[in-house]
Amino acid sequence: MKLKMMTAVLMITAFSLPAFAADEFYVVQDVKTKKCTVVDKKPTDSSMTVVSPSGTIYKSRTEAESGMKTVKVCTSN
Repeated sequence: MKLKMMTAVLMITAFSLPAFAADEFYVVQDVKTKKCTVVDKKPTDSSMTVVSPSGTIYKSRTEAESGMKTVKVCTSN
């Protein structure tokens, strides 16, 4: 009984852990429209480019939005 309970707890923890790891935000620019946005995953395709200074990874969306105001290519639009 204890083994089943521990297994269940470990499985729930393992599946829920990635949901708490979403603390990476990036300032990206759409290549076609030149519009900047904040995303929670690093872009893997060529339609978006990370434009934050030195590839900065922000810990919160609010921090990334504030950082976006300092990025030259985002403020010139």
